[in-house]
Amino acid sequence: MDNIIRVKDLTKAFGDKVVLKNVNFEVKRGETFGFLGPSGSGKTTTIKILTSQLLHTTGEIHVFNKPLDTYKKRNFLRKIGILTDNSTLYERLSIYDNLLLYCKLYEVDKEQIDEVLKDVNLLNEKKLVVQKLSKGMKQRVILARALIHKPDILFLDEPTSALDPVNTKHIHKGLKKLNENGTTIFLTTHDMLEAESLCDRVAFLHQGNIKLLDTPQNLRLRFSKGTISLVLKGGKSIIIQNNKQGAEQINNYMSSGELMSIHSNEPTLGDIFVQLTGSEL
Repeated sequence: MDNIIRVKDLTKAFGDKVVLKNVNFEVKRGETFGFLGPSGSGKTTTIKILTSQLLHTTGEIHVFNKPLDTYKKRNFLRKIGILTDNSTLYERLSIYDNLLLYCKLYEVDKEQIDEVLKDVNLLNEKKLVVQKLSKGMKQRVILARALIHKPDILFLDEPTSALDPVNTKHIHKGLKKLNENGTTIFLTTHDMLEAESLCDRVAFLHQGNIKLLDTPQNLRLRFSKGTISLVLKGGKSIIIQNNKQGAEQINNYMSSGELMSIHSNEPTLGDIFVQLTGSEL
C-alpha cells in the first residue's frame, strides 16, 4: 500500500510561537488516519497546511506523490474534501441549493445530492433553509458538501463534535462505507472511542510533536499492565495477572461456576495519552 500523504520535518511558526516542530508521518492510501491531541496541539493547523489553506514554515509535504506546492489549487481541491472549523454555508439557501452550487463547481451530476444526504441522514430535510438549522445539522450539511465530488482524500476536523449519539453513529457508518470504497480519511478528533472505532492508525500530537504513532490495538497492548479483571458470583471483583498462574485461576473459577464475567485491562487511547503527556484530552 503506497503513501498518499508524506510529511517530513514539518514546522509551522506564527511569529515567535512554534506550533508544529519537525513533524513526520505518512498516510497510506485507503486508510483512516487519526490525528489526536488536545485543543491547541496543532491538529487544525496541520489540516489547514495539508489542504493548502495555510503555508508551512519549513519541511516537505507530498500529496498524491507530488510536492504540495506544485499543484494548481483548483486541481488539488478537486481531489480532496474538507470539513474544518472555518467551513461555512450559504445561510439563505436551502440544503439542496447549497449542495447544487457545489455540484456545479465540481462538475458533478446533481443526482449525487440525494446520495450524500442519505449518508448524513438529511435526505428528508433537503428543502430546509440553512439559517434555520441546528449547529449539528449544519455540520452534517458541510460534511455532505465535502463528499459531493467523491474525493480521494477526506480531511475531517472534529466531524461529530456537535452531533448527538444517533447521528454520530450514522456518520460513522457512512465514513466506514466511504473508506471501504477506497477513500482515504484524515481525521482529527477528541473522541477516543471514535478514533478506536474508525482509525486504522493514530498519531498522538502534543505540544507540536508526534509522541506516538501506531494502530490502536498495538498501542493498547504496548501500554497494557498485563492484568485481567474477573467478576465472580455475588459481585466480587478481582484482578489477576495475565500469565500461567492467572490462567489456572480463571480455569478454577470457571470449573466451579463462580466466574460471571472477564475482560482484559487494556488502556483506552485516552488513558494512553494522559499517561504519555500528563495532560487531559
